[in-house]
Amino acid sequence: MVAITPDSPIASVFGRSVRKRDAISKGLGLATVGDLVWHFPRRYVKTTELSEVAEPREGDLLSVVGRVTRSEVRSFLNKRTRKPGFRVEVRIETNGPSFTCSFFLPHKTQADNEQRRMAVGGSGMFTGKAQRFAGSWQLASPHSVMFGATEGDDADAAEGGLAASLKGLLPIYPVTAGVYSWDVQKAVQLALDVVSDVPDVLSPELRERYGVLDVMAALRWVHAPDDHRQLGAAQKRFRFEEALILQLVMARRRAAQRALGAQARTGGGGLLTAFDARLPFTLTDGQREIGELLEEELAQSHPMNRLLQGEVGSGKTLVALRAMLRVVDSGGQAVLLAPTEVLAQQHHRSITAMLGDLAAGGMLGGAPEATRVVLLTGSMGRAQRQEAMLAMASGEAGIALGTHALLEEGVTFADLGLVVVDEQHRFGVEQRAALTDKAGSPPHVLVMTATPIPRTVAMTVFGDLETSVLSELPAGRAPIQTSVVPLVDQPHWIDRVWHRVREEVEKGHQAYVVCPRISGDEPEQGETDQLDLDDEGAPVAPRQALAAVTDLVEELSTQRLPGLRVRMLHGRMPPDEKDAVMRAFAAGEIDVLVSTTVIEVGVDVANATAMVLMDADRFGVSQLHQLRGRVGRGGHPGLCLLVTRSEAGSDARVRLDAVAATTDGFELSRVDLEQRREGDVLGRNQSGFRSSLVSLRVLRDEKTIVRARGAAEELLADDPALERAPALARVVDEMEKTRESEFMEKS
Repeated sequence: MVAITPDSPIASVFGRSVRKRDAISKGLGLATVGDLVWHFPRRYVKTTELSEVAEPREGDLLSVVGRVTRSEVRSFLNKRTRKPGFRVEVRIETNGPSFTCSFFLPHKTQADNEQRRMAVGGSGMFTGKAQRFAGSWQLASPHSVMFGATEGDDADAAEGGLAASLKGLLPIYPVTAGVYSWDVQKAVQLALDVVSDVPDVLSPELRERYGVLDVMAALRWVHAPDDHRQLGAAQKRFRFEEALILQLVMARRRAAQRALGAQARTGGGGLLTAFDARLPFTLTDGQREIGELLEEELAQSHPMNRLLQGEVGSGKTLVALRAMLRVVDSGGQAVLLAPTEVLAQQHHRSITAMLGDLAAGGMLGGAPEATRVVLLTGSMGRAQRQEAMLAMASGEAGIALGTHALLEEGVTFADLGLVVVDEQHRFGVEQRAALTDKAGSPPHVLVMTATPIPRTVAMTVFGDLETSVLSELPAGRAPIQTSVVPLVDQPHWIDRVWHRVREEVEKGHQAYVVCPRISGDEPEQGETDQLDLDDEGAPVAPRQALAAVTDLVEELSTQRLPGLRVRMLHGRMPPDEKDAVMRAFAAGEIDVLVSTTVIEVGVDVANATAMVLMDADRFGVSQLHQLRGRVGRGGHPGLCLLVTRSEAGSDARVRLDAVAATTDGFELSRVDLEQRREGDVLGRNQSGFRSSLVSLRVLRDEKTIVRARGAAEELLADDPALERAPALARVVDEMEKTRESEFMEKS
């Protein structure tokens, strides 16, 4: 007899049941026995308790534990075949609404058997689509598994017998059309009964050290726990295993970075000292402490790899600039990579303004300690590009700022010592490597983000980087009042929105208005030319179109805000025109700037005090927080209005209410993550056996991740090559080679 292993095809456990095999294999994408046994339940229900059911919505697919309160066989005439048929009509109660389920059968004997299986007083799992009929709820096209059924009744009863073997907890699996949870449950139990040689990546010594189950015990308990104690022990095992593998990958990467040689960047000229002496304000404690840390790391003979995260307006750019000046003082060069031309140009304007004559190296009027600051973007003319590239290649430019144009093959540096990546999540690992490869020796790297990251996400996604948080806001940052403007409930409030904008302008301030799309002729996602009809064939009123920049500029200029200077900004405008608009807005020559999200990061206009976000529900939590951070930067109180047509109580409104309730970016980042799928944060990898996260959740499992990080450091300190844990070493090696590992570098 051929042994069945995790690598065996999934057909090995189905025998002649081809229909179920194909439905589960193709529908759920499970190819091997290993795929099947690692297809974990998404939740569990107590077979001894009725389901807590909130008021359902029509069309929802429900799976509930219910008790049968009525079970009757009724005959009917099939209108299509003109033959008699039978249905078993069952009424079930839950801890919530009661439901009627109708099971149709061709023969009276079958109907009688089904009625006996679902006798009054029995309980089971019922699945179907919620529908309202004659004032009561139904489960349409229902399927059921009864907890008290026996193997000998019929096919469904066999499934019921499987469920009845559980002692209190019924697993509910992720499924697809045509596949029910009990189908997967039965297949998994068969697989666990026959599979052998399941590798355990944790050796007996490691399991004892960290107090976790062996892999087979954990698999059996995660799929068929007798109680919550067994379930908790199984989940603890798998969550710790995944966290440990991830943290070992990251710890090895940090160790590899430390082992690389890098040129220490210390002392030299007096550029940084001259810059600090001219600052018109005092650094915050956080800016000073992180600045000292960066100087210390730049002075090491191995490359710095640090993530600097900070709230909008916390002064990250100033911290990065001081680090760049330190590198220039040492004779090297620094480069700042920005994701958009608008942001690159903004950095160039703000950095040259902060430096003054210290940015005029080699030029008339430049300070003795000065360097040269150049900008390189894809839209620049040939002569401008060549001048900037020559200054970088010769070493004349100590600081280079730019977009993806910096990554091009022809761009070279005389002595690249520091790479600063702004808004790290906008770049891939290949792009970051393309820039660091331009250095003669491994450069120091500082990546920055204004998108706050929960601690465990930073440890999991950015685990190869040391992390610093700049949370203290500089003096002069004013509070921002944020309010939701619900047009569904209060459509007339839009008039007040534009009145408030005019009030801010009349005080001498400026306003942003942000729209989710550029023009009204752009189709929305999923939009078609077909007329929508309801269930009875009547036309449905078309959805109101999303706000568009070009349309709103016209409306505000002529109807809502006549007399004010209203201009627009979006990504399709020529670069020179975009730059001219931003310069005019910064100079106070524009009252209201109607824009897309190109102003999301880096745009710093101290006089802007109002932000109106149209169709705000179309933006994510972090994006809303970033956009809101564009106002209140000049010491004047800020106002942010979130205009939405979303219904009260909807996920979108919950999101907007959370943004309105706090300006704490780290709290909002948790809200953001809780509303998103885990894979959106950590990435998906579809290749390889069990290569993406299954059990670990970065918010819920914070203690496990922290413990695993300590365990990883401990293991590698004692056994750097993991020679005493060869199975674990193989899995870590595989993880390092997967696309998921690449995603963790990209963020």
